[in-house]
Amino acid sequence: MAFSPDSRWIVFGSYDKTVRIWDVETGKQHGPSLEGHDGAVHSVAFSPDGRRIVSGSNDYTVRIWDVETGKQHGPSLEGHDCYVKSVAFSPDGRRIVSGSDDYTVRIWDVETGKQHGPSLEGHDYLVQSVAFSPDGRWIVSGSHDKTVRIWDVQTGKQHGPSLEGHDGAVHSVAFSPDGRLIVSGSDDYTVRIWDVETGKQHGPSLEGHNDRVRSVAFSPDGRRIVSGSSDKTVRIWDVETGQQHGPSLEGHNGWVLSVAFSPDGRRIVSGSDDETVRIWDVETGQQHRPSLEGHDNWVLSVAFSPDGRWIVSGSHDKTVRIWDVETGQQHGSSLEGHDGSVLSVAFSPDGRRIVSGSDDNTVRIWDLPHANSLDMSFGERSRMFDGWIRGPNSERLFWVAPHLQRGLFPPFQTLFIGRYIQTRLDVSKLVHGEAWMSVRGDRTEGST
Repeated sequence: MAFSPDSRWIVFGSYDKTVRIWDVETGKQHGPSLEGHDGAVHSVAFSPDGRRIVSGSNDYTVRIWDVETGKQHGPSLEGHDCYVKSVAFSPDGRRIVSGSDDYTVRIWDVETGKQHGPSLEGHDYLVQSVAFSPDGRWIVSGSHDKTVRIWDVQTGKQHGPSLEGHDGAVHSVAFSPDGRLIVSGSDDYTVRIWDVETGKQHGPSLEGHNDRVRSVAFSPDGRRIVSGSSDKTVRIWDVETGQQHGPSLEGHNGWVLSVAFSPDGRRIVSGSDDETVRIWDVETGQQHRPSLEGHDNWVLSVAFSPDGRWIVSGSHDKTVRIWDVETGQQHGSSLEGHDGSVLSVAFSPDGRRIVSGSDDNTVRIWDLPHANSLDMSFGERSRMFDGWIRGPNSERLFWVAPHLQRGLFPPFQTLFIGRYIQTRLDVSKLVHGEAWMSVRGDRTEGST
C-alpha cells in the first residue's frame, strides 16, 4: 500500500489479484478495481507526479496503471520467471525497477513499456528489496544470497563487484540522503556501510549487536545510522568514523523490531516485542520520557509524523496508537477496528492521516484525533467486545450483527479497504441507560 505524493489517494495491492485506488477524503473507491493480474499483488508504488501506479505480482508481471482513468498504461511488463516482490519508480518517474524471486532485477521504460536493457543478473537467491538512488543513477538490491549489489541504470551493468561481507541474509538496504552511501542490515548481527562510487565497504563493519539486525535507517542529514536488533538494543553509529555513537540504548526487554529517526534527526523511536514504544535522545543517548506503555502485545511498526510531533505504533494486539512526543502521553484512545495484528503503520505526507495494514487482510485510514475530541457515547473511548459496542464505562450500548462487525467503522476511521461489508453507524440520536426516559417523556408530552 502507498499514499500518493499529494495525499489524495491510497493504492492497495491484494491477494485477490487486484489493485484498488481509494479517495482519502470521501473514503470511496476511485473507479473500478484495476484488474489484469493473475496472481497476488505484492508491491505497489506511485510515480513521483502521482499520475501513475506500478504493481508487481505473483503472475510474474509488472503493470502500470493510469490513476485518473483506471486503465492499464500499455502492455504488461513481462520477463520475470517468478514472483515480483519489490517495485519502485525512479525519482524522475521515467523508469521502474523490479526485484523478483527469479533472482533478477529488471528496469522498465514507463512510456514504452519495454524492458530497459538486459536483466540485471548476478544474485544467486531471492531478491527481496530494490531501490533507486536519490539522483536516479543507481539501483541497489539486497538478497537472501547474503550480498548487496549496485547497478548502473544507464548501462544496465553491475557497478563494481558485489558488496560481500555479510554472513547472513540481507533483509534491508537503504541509500543515504545524498546517495553516496548504502546501509545494510543482516542476520549475521552486523550493519555495514558501502561506498556507491568505489563499491568498497565504507569503514569496518558496525559490530556490537549480539543477534539479528532487524531494522536500519539513515538520519535525515546522513551523518548517523540507527539499528534495532533481536539483542534488545538500539544502537547509533557515526557514518564517518564507523564507531558506535555513545552507549547502546538499552531498556527494551525484547527484540527491537522497528526503528526510525525523527524528521529533525534529534530523536529515535523504537518498537519492541516487550509491548513498549520508546523515544531516545540522539545526543545524550538517554531515553526521552518513560516508556510509552499501553499495547498488550508486540509493537511491530513505528513511525514519526512529518512534523515530528507525533508517533504512531501498530501492534500484535490489533490496535493503532498515537503518542505525543513531548509529553510521552497517548494521544486520545487506541484506534481499534482491525481483527488481526497491525503489521505496518505510516503517516500521510501532510501528517493529517494514518494508514494501517493488518493480517486481517484490511487496510484502514484514520484521521489524527483532535486533542479536544468530545467524549460521546460512541466516541473515541468506545469499544466493541463480543459484538457489543461499549461506552466509556464499559456499559453496553448496542449489539452489531456478526456479518457487519469486521467492516464496522470505528471512531476516527475514514477509509476501510477489505472484502467485508462496510458499516457506518449514525449515533447522533443515540441515548442509553436512564437517558431513554427522556425520549419517552418527550413523546408523551408531544402526544397530549
